[in-house]
Parts: sequence; structure tokens; C-alpha cells
Amino acid sequence: MPAFSWFSRLPTPSVAVQRALAVAAVVTQAGIAVTGSVVRVTGSGLGCPTWPQCFPGSLTPVAHPEFATFNQWVEFSNRLLTGVVGFVGAACLVAALLVRPRRRRLVWLAASMPAGVVAQAVIGGFTVLTGLAWWSVAVHFLVSMVLVWLAVLLVRAVGEGDGPVRPLVPRPLRGLQVFNAGVLAALLVAGTLVTSAGPHSGDARTPRLDLPIASLAQVHADLLFLYLGVLVGLGFGLRAAGVDRRIWSRFWTLIAVVLAQGVLGMVQYWTGVPEVLASIHVLGAGLVTVATAALWTATRDYGPLPAAAVAPAEGAKAGSPVTSTV
Repeated sequence: MPAFSWFSRLPTPSVAVQRALAVAAVVTQAGIAVTGSVVRVTGSGLGCPTWPQCFPGSLTPVAHPEFATFNQWVEFSNRLLTGVVGFVGAACLVAALLVRPRRRRLVWLAASMPAGVVAQAVIGGFTVLTGLAWWSVAVHFLVSMVLVWLAVLLVRAVGEGDGPVRPLVPRPLRGLQVFNAGVLAALLVAGTLVTSAGPHSGDARTPRLDLPIASLAQVHADLLFLYLGVLVGLGFGLRAAGVDRRIWSRFWTLIAVVLAQGVLGMVQYWTGVPEVLASIHVLGAGLVTVATAALWTATRDYGPLPAAAVAPAEGAKAGSPVTSTV
């Protein structure tokens, strides 16, 4: 019997199961960024001073006079959560591989989930080994946001076809969306620089970015205003184009999330960056990324899902197409 021939005999997962796994990928990819921020604000980044072990000779925390037990378990728990994210990512890939006929775009998006977890594990190890160098922590967070974006694309890809992309908004508006995504990327980078110069390093002994935090915060705020300005222009364009209700829903959700994140950032700055608000702000960054990616997917369509890719128990009628509601 050829190796792994049993795999081809496994049943095709339903669209509902595939979508649930993809949504779980969005939640876990964003969630581990939040738990990573908890590691930082509690000063637990070097609670486990080695990698992949927590201490030399031990995968788990051990009593040590120089490392508080609380900090050890906070860092170790974050490492354990990586296993959960990896399991969800692997499940997404297995589900995509079981779909018949094989859907290349779906497989590539699903494969990015476990691949991203492996990359993050390596980056995390490098971060520990460099003593939480500020730039390595920044890279760790930014890669998480890229994976969140890809997970949102995966959610949409589960319920749509594989035809040529069909734009649902005029070309100038798609160009505005590309520019907006670029501003979001710059906004996220600026946010990591503010954090790198601030008090939440992950460990009290870690050197910070030696730049004035007030200037970095101003750049971050200016980029937020630019991002909002582009969104306002996009809104007027969408109204002129007469887009459907689903796109409008994504647009107003994005506006609400961005405004909430902006208010939170100002409160955070005025109150001296308290630990709880720092972690909530990281959650907000993930939500802004999710909302931006969701609007992106709503303005592009790859056609209906072929009936052949749907599990037999799902179709109300044989050969009926399934379209995504994401």
C-alpha cells in the first residue's frame, strides 16, 4: 500500500468545518499577540531565559532565586499557547488538503498558518536569545499581524471559488484600499517603535529604543489620522459606486474599530501607558487588522464555490453553488 494512501480516503470536511477552523486561526493568531503583550507588560519576557527549554535541562519552569515563579509561568504559558495555534494551523492545512478537487489557493493560504507558527517559534527563540532586543520583539508582533491578515483571507477563501478575481468596486477605490493597507502597515510599525521606547520591554534589564517617545507617539498619531482620512475618502467613493450592504457593513465596522483604537491610544498616552491598556491596545491592533482585511475581501470575489468541493451532506441540491457570507 503506498505511503499515506489512507489520507486520500478520509472524508472531505464540510464548508462549515473548514470555516470554523479558519475562524479559529484568526482568533488564535490574534490571541497569541495579546498574550505576548501580557508577557511584556508583566516583565516576564525572560521568565524562561533559554529556548526551546525554559531552563537548561528543563522544558518547564523550575525554582530559581533569580527568576520569579510568576514570571516563569507567564512566559511558559505563552509558549504553550503556541502549540494551540500550531494545532489549529495544522488542522486548517489538513482540511484544505482533503478538499476535492484540490484548491491551490485554499491550500496555500491554509499552509501559511502552520508555516507562520514555525516562523514565529524561531523568531521567539531568537528574541529570547538576544535578551529581548527591541527590534526582535517588534518583528514578532508584526509577523503576527501578517498571519492575522492571511487567516482572514483564508476564512473568505473557504466559501468562494477559484475563478479569476472579480472586483466589486471601481479600480480607483481598489487602489485606495492598497494605499490604506500600506498606511496600516506603517501604523503598526510606528506602534512597535512607541512600545520599544516605552516602559514595557518584557524585562527590566532590557535596553529600550533610544528615541524620544513623545516624537514617536506623534508620528503614530499622525499615521492614524492619515489612515482615518483615507477611510473617509474610501467611504465617499463607496457611496458614489453604490456598493452592496455587505461592503457597507464591513466599512462601518472598520470605522468603529479604528475610532475605538484611536481613543484608547490617547487615553493610554495620557495615563502613562498602564499595563492593562497596553494589552487591550494590542488586541485593538489585531481587530483593526481583521476589519481591514475583511473589507478587502468584501470588495473582491472569486466566484461561487464549485459543487464538487462541497461535502455531499451539505448541498441542498446536487450541483448547487455555495457562496461565502464572510
